[in-house]
Amino acid sequence: MTTIRKRRLSPQPRRTVELLRLLASSPHGATEALLVRIHGFDSDMVGGLVRAELATAERETMKGGAKPVEVVRLRITAAGRKAIEG
Repeated sequence: MTTIRKRRLSPQPRRTVELLRLLASSPHGATEALLVRIHGFDSDMVGGLVRAELATAERETMKGGAKPVEVVRLRITAAGRKAIEG
């Protein structure tokens, strides 16, 4: 019997730059849920930007209806802005 292995996708530099540009255009940053669910970015890519210090991640509480909801907000850093400037 032959088993099929799933290959890990290689990093996508164009998508990374697209994510940095999106964060750069948002004065208040963006939530991780918005980036992953709506814009289709991979959560590993988002985490990679934080580990590379191109973005920061901060937990905050937002009011979602009657209950407070904890979210992670990402913002671009100076190093991230420099990276997309060239």
